[in-house]
Amino acid sequence: MKPILTGLFLLACSFLSAQPETEAGHLEVVQRMLKESEVFSPIFTGFALFDPQREAFLLEQDADKYFTPASNTKIFTLYTALQILGDSLPAFRYAQYKDTTVVWGTGNPLFLNPGMPADTAGLNLLRRSGQHLLLSVHNYHDDRFGPGWAWDDYSYSYQAEKSPFPIYGNLAWFERTKVREGFRAYPPFFQDKLVYNPKLDNRRARVVRQEHQNIFEYNDRALTGFPFQVSAPFRASPALIAALLSDTLGRKVQPTDLSLLPPLPVKTWHQPIPDTLYQRLMKDSDNFIAEQLLLACSEKLYGRQETAAAIRFAQDSLFAAFPDRLQWRDGSGLSRYNLFTPRSVASVLHLIAQQKGMGWVQRIFPAGGQSGTLERDYAGPSGQPYVFAKTGTLSNKHCLSGYLVTDSGRVLIFSFMNNNYTNGTAPVKKAMEQILSYLRRNL
Repeated sequence: MKPILTGLFLLACSFLSAQPETEAGHLEVVQRMLKESEVFSPIFTGFALFDPQREAFLLEQDADKYFTPASNTKIFTLYTALQILGDSLPAFRYAQYKDTTVVWGTGNPLFLNPGMPADTAGLNLLRRSGQHLLLSVHNYHDDRFGPGWAWDDYSYSYQAEKSPFPIYGNLAWFERTKVREGFRAYPPFFQDKLVYNPKLDNRRARVVRQEHQNIFEYNDRALTGFPFQVSAPFRASPALIAALLSDTLGRKVQPTDLSLLPPLPVKTWHQPIPDTLYQRLMKDSDNFIAEQLLLACSEKLYGRQETAAAIRFAQDSLFAAFPDRLQWRDGSGLSRYNLFTPRSVASVLHLIAQQKGMGWVQRIFPAGGQSGTLERDYAGPSGQPYVFAKTGTLSNKHCLSGYLVTDSGRVLIFSFMNNNYTNGTAPVKKAMEQILSYLRRNL
């Protein structure tokens, strides 16, 4: 056993041998575990434990300190979307002028997104709309990346670009289903955007986009190796979005500027929000969905897509009563400029449970030992999950915030935030699991 894990085991045994019998005694044990831990002591750790029945914090360890939340940011994005969008979102807006239809986006992340329910009625409306179909991006007031994102992660699927009219999840997919049979692009539009690059690393099949254009380079393994599937973000320019729409709809779509047209009566096509969208957001920690949801919130509120506008609204209304003002910059948590306190994270989790109920929470959040980013961690006794929580991980930072179901049937809310460790995430997870398991058994 590694020395650091041995120390954790011995420390836990010493606490367990005391066998306190009151809630206060058990909470004191946990506080000692936090303060004397060989894992937590040299790093920055904050912990908040909240009882929703009493509406009171049971334990706070540096819970008023600010931490980089990573994907725990998505918890705030989720609540903001629930409040502003409700059960449906504007899928797109359009206006008709003589024999021409002008369409523009709302930030809707569902449109032709693989794995999401297809909006066939919306597609048919666009296919049949007028003799000419124009695409406008006049309402987009944002950048392709969020503030503080890593510019050199442009080629990774977890950093798909933000865009006014997202399509196909703003990703191109490349796959081979059989050995040595070449590979296909999806959507097929990108098939003729492929070029061979003999200099690419050849340890595995690779398809990598050139930074500033939609040219995708592939290596030998992509042509001759085993089956594979990879995805890469595309550059979501107005011209490309119009070209993809043309290819999908089977009719010409041209980009335009709506300000060049006379005032037109605006119509909106709405689409129900399926639980699968929020499951992808939380269980798969989908950054693209998180970013587009905030853009959709802004568009619904103000008629323009601007992440900062949605955040300002949420700050000043939804979270105005929180004890610590959020330092909030994006929807996904890719930005290291985000700073939240554990007690703020616990507070928004309480709001979500109050609004949606624990049945919904257990369907949407990753379940320990069963689903999403917790599939391999926090397994409960007899395979029953006792943790339903959102992870958040960046280099040297790992957070876990959510709901703890105890053996006595209580539901507690917790936020565990860890920053600036250097020995990897595994010891941090192990130390957190010991504390959460102790709470499960004893509260």
